[in-house]
Amino acid sequence: MAAHTSQSVAKAADGEGVEALAVRGRSRRTDNRGGARRALATHWYAWAMIAPVVLVLGVIIGWPLVRGVYLSLTDANERNVGRTIGANHIEATYKFVGLDNYADVLADPVFLQRLVWTVAWTVLCVSITFALGLALAGMLNREFRGRAAYRMALILPWAVPGFVSVFAWRFLFNRDSGILNKLLEGGGISAIPWLDDPTWAKVSVIAVNVWLGVPFMMVALLGGLQSIPGELYEAAEMDGAGPWQRFRHITLPGLRAVSMTVILLSTIWTFNMFPVIFLLTRGGPGDSTEILVTQAFREAFVASPRDFAGSATWGVLILALLMIFALVYRRSLRKQGEVW
Repeated sequence: MAAHTSQSVAKAADGEGVEALAVRGRSRRTDNRGGARRALATHWYAWAMIAPVVLVLGVIIGWPLVRGVYLSLTDANERNVGRTIGANHIEATYKFVGLDNYADVLADPVFLQRLVWTVAWTVLCVSITFALGLALAGMLNREFRGRAAYRMALILPWAVPGFVSVFAWRFLFNRDSGILNKLLEGGGISAIPWLDDPTWAKVSVIAVNVWLGVPFMMVALLGGLQSIPGELYEAAEMDGAGPWQRFRHITLPGLRAVSMTVILLSTIWTFNMFPVIFLLTRGGPGDSTEILVTQAFREAFVASPRDFAGSATWGVLILALLMIFALVYRRSLRKQGEVW
């Protein structure tokens, strides 16, 4: 009888425990809903302000991204997509092919060629741009007569529309009537085939991209330099530190946060820098200056028939490469103690 009573008490206790857990779960869900309602009631103005931005980004970026990923899994091209000709509408006949497009692109030697040149182009452009931007920022951070005029002159390439700058450089690089070759010929040097030779064409596109990117890099690094307290330099100079030591132990650490940000942005922009390549060389001569994004453009708008699925595949691979780079970059920054 005693054993039966103790079992009954234990069951009752277990039942009360289960019921208590259920009550606590319901109360926690109620608190969460109440917290969400309170947050919405408190910050409704902020939500109302960002809602249009989220909607626009979803339409402009989200839908094309989803559509591109879907097309990369099909065999869509100019011949089998849905289209309207006059009063007649032709239904789409392309079909789902899975990852076949990715396998074909990755197995194609053209992908590796474009990837190698794109990485080399990006590394060279970002490295040279950062070095020149840092040097110019260091010069403009000092007091001298006419500093404001020099700042405006160096920012000018950033203010001019990119396509205008590229067309101006294309005229300068012209082999027969370009100003650069006229100057060389005046000095007794034979004309250089800037845009007609594969090596010189690569040098040309790098030079133009650096010229376009230096103003942004200079302005960002100049702001970082001006945020470094001058007392640090004064104390280091009193301790006998030379210019190189001050640069290494004060300037570079003080610019670390700004440098990491501008290098990341410059890398992404340069990796996808379509206008410079397309407007200056059209990917030529031959295909020597083609990068990944110009190859994707070629697949969608130049090839016959236009390969929409192939172009979407190239685009998705470009996005994946940049995401991998960003994740690796973020992880390296976290290891160095930087918060990003």
